[in-house]
Amino acid sequence: MKTEPNDAVDLDAIDRRILNELQADGRITNVELARRAGISAPPCLRRVRRLEEAGLIRGYHAETEPSKLGWSITFFVIVGLDSQKESVLSGFEKTVAGWEEVRECHMIRGGGDFLLRLVARDAAHENGLTQRLTGITEVSRVQTLQTIRTSKNLAGVPI
Repeated sequence: MKTEPNDAVDLDAIDRRILNELQADGRITNVELARRAGISAPPCLRRVRRLEEAGLIRGYHAETEPSKLGWSITFFVIVGLDSQKESVLSGFEKTVAGWEEVRECHMIRGGGDFLLRLVARDAAHENGLTQRLTGITEVSRVQTLQTIRTSKNLAGVPI
């Protein structure tokens, strides 16, 4: 049952418990997940597979500690472009998609065209990334916002 990203999928209480538990701990065993969902392991695994096939579960990953891996700075950038033509928008997205430091890229409205979340090793690296952005021909405005502290950073969405 393949669905498009915006297609609503009927979820019962068990599906919601499964999704909630997997958002909190993607490494949970199927046996423990089934216990927490109140069902046995085989139907739990079938439900997880169905949720994956429906596109509700996009993948599994490890949450790493950036500073321990040498990425001491997280910052956001609001980028304004010269034009909102689709070719310019998609060209910008393609350009920054190739930068390993760009961790998120969102097209926005109300104050810019894109909001990016980037990581940098140090202030010089951050400045270099900002210069790379301002050097893109179609970029007319760059506003950087450095993260001082993060008090909440939850994966997923409320279920």
